[in-house]
Amino acid sequence: MATSTLRGRLGRPRAEADVDIVDTPTARVHHPADLVGLVLSALGVAAVLVLAVYAQGTTEGIQEDVQGFDTLLRRILFLPVAVLEGLITLVAPVAVLTELALRRLPRQAFEAIGAAVVGTLLALLTAWLVTTVGSGELRFALSVVSRGDRVVTIPALLAGTVALLTAAGARSRRRTLPASWNLLWVGLGVATVTGLVTLPGALITVLLGRMTGLGVRYVSGVQSERAYGAALVAGVQRAGFQPSRLVRVRDVSSDLPQQDSVARDLAATVALTRTSDNRVYAMTTADERRLDVVVLDGDRQVVGLLTRFWRSLRLRGLEGRGVVSLRQAAERTALVSHAAYAAGVCTPQLLGIAESDDSMLLVQDHARDAVPLSGLPVEALTDDVLDAVWEQLRVAHAAGVAHRSLTADVVLVDVTGEACPRGGELRPPGRPVALLTGWDSGDVACSDLARRIDVSQVLALLAVRVGAERAVESAARVLPDAELATIGPLLQTIALPPATRVEARLHRGLLQQVREALLARLPEADVEPERLVRFGARTVLTISLSIAAAIIILTTIQIEEITAAFQRAEPWWAGVAFAFGLLSFVGGALALVAFAPVRLSMWRTTLVQAAAAFVSLLAPAGIGPAALNLRFLARRGVSYPLAVASVGLVQLSQFVTTILLLLVLSLVSGEGSALQQLPPTTVLLALLIVVGSLAAALLVPQVRAWTARRLGPVWRQTWPRLVQMLGQPRRFAVAITGNLLMTLSYLGAFWASLAAFGQSLSLIDLALIYLVANAAGAVVPSPGGLGTVELALTAALTGVGNVSPGVAASVVFLFRALTFWGRLPVGWLALRVLQRRGDL
Repeated sequence: MATSTLRGRLGRPRAEADVDIVDTPTARVHHPADLVGLVLSALGVAAVLVLAVYAQGTTEGIQEDVQGFDTLLRRILFLPVAVLEGLITLVAPVAVLTELALRRLPRQAFEAIGAAVVGTLLALLTAWLVTTVGSGELRFALSVVSRGDRVVTIPALLAGTVALLTAAGARSRRRTLPASWNLLWVGLGVATVTGLVTLPGALITVLLGRMTGLGVRYVSGVQSERAYGAALVAGVQRAGFQPSRLVRVRDVSSDLPQQDSVARDLAATVALTRTSDNRVYAMTTADERRLDVVVLDGDRQVVGLLTRFWRSLRLRGLEGRGVVSLRQAAERTALVSHAAYAAGVCTPQLLGIAESDDSMLLVQDHARDAVPLSGLPVEALTDDVLDAVWEQLRVAHAAGVAHRSLTADVVLVDVTGEACPRGGELRPPGRPVALLTGWDSGDVACSDLARRIDVSQVLALLAVRVGAERAVESAARVLPDAELATIGPLLQTIALPPATRVEARLHRGLLQQVREALLARLPEADVEPERLVRFGARTVLTISLSIAAAIIILTTIQIEEITAAFQRAEPWWAGVAFAFGLLSFVGGALALVAFAPVRLSMWRTTLVQAAAAFVSLLAPAGIGPAALNLRFLARRGVSYPLAVASVGLVQLSQFVTTILLLLVLSLVSGEGSALQQLPPTTVLLALLIVVGSLAAALLVPQVRAWTARRLGPVWRQTWPRLVQMLGQPRRFAVAITGNLLMTLSYLGAFWASLAAFGQSLSLIDLALIYLVANAAGAVVPSPGGLGTVELALTAALTGVGNVSPGVAASVVFLFRALTFWGRLPVGWLALRVLQRRGDL
């Protein structure tokens, strides 16, 4: 910790002001914006290279239009172009470096020189790589005619100049930079028009220089432009206050005397520092008034902007309105804080706002004698304290103000109840008072979803401390039942702030306990989790696998062959394949009816299997239908454990039936089948590798514990149900028949798809290819096995079935179009019918 005393005239009426500052100024900062610019520049280089190859006609046309001014330009210029380029690469760097030297910034000057050297070398390396390993199209796009030969040209000196100007700092901070940049653009334009460099070459020159300069700035750091010292005091004074002492709360340690007024009363301020990345100062004014100063720094806004953008893109309604600048972030915080205070919420009053250097300062009241919820022992959390928290949230929501980030550090409790800053009115003493702080992410005129998210967040953070039942009871004492009944679907870890999310994960099953407590109090409440994520890792994986599969297929087959195959195809076989695909719904329904503990309608159960075909578009293979069957049984009055056991038994029977079918087909198949053609050593080696990998994994205690934790509950629920079903051979036979019907239906659709293109395989080959490919699709957690099933089927048909790649791709395309995509409309209609009838 560094303690500095600032003395001198600070621009206020008070002469010779003495301000004690306890702070640790950051001399240099690593701007996240520089890293973002570096990545974007690298992507820009890649995009220009791709366009130079695949959009060569467009770039050549633009370049020819630009170079049409060549003759006119040469008449205007009184200096040769090469001389002009040399002057630009000399005058601009000298001017900038001279200014840095006069400003006594030697380190930044050396960094700019280093960036220029690296940028020059990088441009030379890029030109050499394009010449050596680049394709003919790429070399042609970046080359110009020099002395009768085409030479790849990326002006290295200009790239170095761009790197130097970038590393020198922002245009608004250096007087010579705007003119230098303008001169550079003129030089690049002249070089492009006169044919000294191609248009893609000019773009790559700028992007390489920017990438180098930004990289140097991010690695080395830049001079901090945050408000510290005199600038910080001047900002506080512009907000209307005369400070006598400013203490950076994060830097306060035990070496401060305990009798110090700042050291005794910092609990609320310390909690404020944990709610965001902003700097927080404990300020004492000249008239001994204790206030808090929150400082927002401009270099931190890029991280917040990117985080909010990503969350708003990925999540549904969980992220508030975005901001794009430091001033907007400060204005939003000030607006929400003032709206909450004006509505009567107990919150520190915002007293002033000011700008200083690259920082915005918010001056607010200090929550004296208030302790964050995270600092209170469990025994101190009485019913009055819990009610006080819900009361403040109710007041905020009644005024249309939402917080969106309620954690144990933004909820403060004044256990003495002496005062509450609600419009200046005093509260009756003796009753605990709750205060809400940290309105950075808040909203005014908030939506109903924002209110529900606030309630779910408070429920979770209270449940962590006092248990699910007490948390729900406290909410029920203040909130109406109609509002409380809508909270269950939002009780998900992704809807919680990061701090609460970590605490909830330490209490396994906590959110489920809160849902059960809600159901116990409001049996009519819906607690099924609501889908809040637009896309997750699974979606990214699905898209990636689909793209990879398409690239592999398109690069290994001939489009002409596919076109010819479809022209020769017999379309009526497509109808047969689609009918087989619909028949699989009946097989799945038979299995569920047989294993269900209650009597089910065969028609409605078949509709559930059809609806599962639509749900499979959003869930991994096998998981979507299982979830829908579980929901269907629950709506029919089956208890949750028994429904899980029945659905688990359906899936187990399908797996066992498939394996047995494959074994039977292999036994009855002839010697000419693909299975018989595989070398026995290969089969044995593959089996040994699989078995050995599983055994080795189970030898690891963590893996063994994870497996037992995952499979143990399912097996304990399924085993009694299996024993019961074995005592009912008729129902067991119906289930096996349904599983066989479903598997044979898919095999029939696959056979019809082959027949449509005049291809035929033996039964064992057909079963082997389909079952192995379907298993591969189930292993990778992508919805419906997208990408993996297509790739596995095409590869198996080509390698095992000896089908040409073009025909194999055509067969797979037809099969998946009919048995996956073609059934989606049917599944959607079935889902709507079941929802209207209340079966789902």
